[in-house]
Amino acid sequence: MQRREFNHLLNTILRPDAIQDFCPNGLQVEGREQVKKIVTGVTASQALIDAAIAHNADTILVHHGYFWKGEAQAITGIKKRRIAALLNHDINLFAYHLPLDVHPVIGNNAQLAQLLDLEMSAGLEPVVNSVAVKGRLKTPMSGEQFAQKIARVLNREPLVSLVRDEPIETIAWCTGGGQGYIDLAASQGIDAYLTGEASEQTIHSSREQHIDFFAAGHHATERYGIKALGELLAEQHGFDVTFIDIDNPV
Repeated sequence: MQRREFNHLLNTILRPDAIQDFCPNGLQVEGREQVKKIVTGVTASQALIDAAIAHNADTILVHHGYFWKGEAQAITGIKKRRIAALLNHDINLFAYHLPLDVHPVIGNNAQLAQLLDLEMSAGLEPVVNSVAVKGRLKTPMSGEQFAQKIARVLNREPLVSLVRDEPIETIAWCTGGGQGYIDLAASQGIDAYLTGEASEQTIHSSREQHIDFFAAGHHATERYGIKALGELLAEQHGFDVTFIDIDNPV
């Protein structure tokens, strides 16, 4: 498939025009004209680029790409080395950030819900395409039991703040760095909040607003959207797609 047609396909699936973001979504670095062999991963790190080169990929598709708002614009240091590697090997880099978080089927929030047996009911924010969502556990359980389930399913011990004696029934979640939504979840009387990261104030919010909190890892909670997108491209459009998980403890 031609690069322009591939970009249009991704935009049709993920609808980046429907949400404001902190980076450009779509083609970020131009490589070969034909897209045939794709490597997917969470972040366009040097390690992922090197793995794509070893796989002789013509395209890399990630959740975390480059050119974030507020970052230094100069192409130096690790940014220079990463972009140079892409250009020297004529590899396309496509990245989709928030559009991949909010997609109702293959998005990070939806995929995490599927893995952890959560029923999504609505967005947590009163807007279209809320980045955080809310719903229920299909099987209510204690905070300790839910922490054990997270550890088993994601292969990552979560950081937790357990303040309730009652079983968790309602829950809100946002993959990645969504700890700031805990206050909104608490204001809606939700039992627990799940995300990837925690800040110092997050634990105080949990304790003082009586809401259980789970931080299961930014990377660990965002493996699954990009993986699902790659599987869709392989199954429905015949691309050669390889998901490469460059582990990250954050």
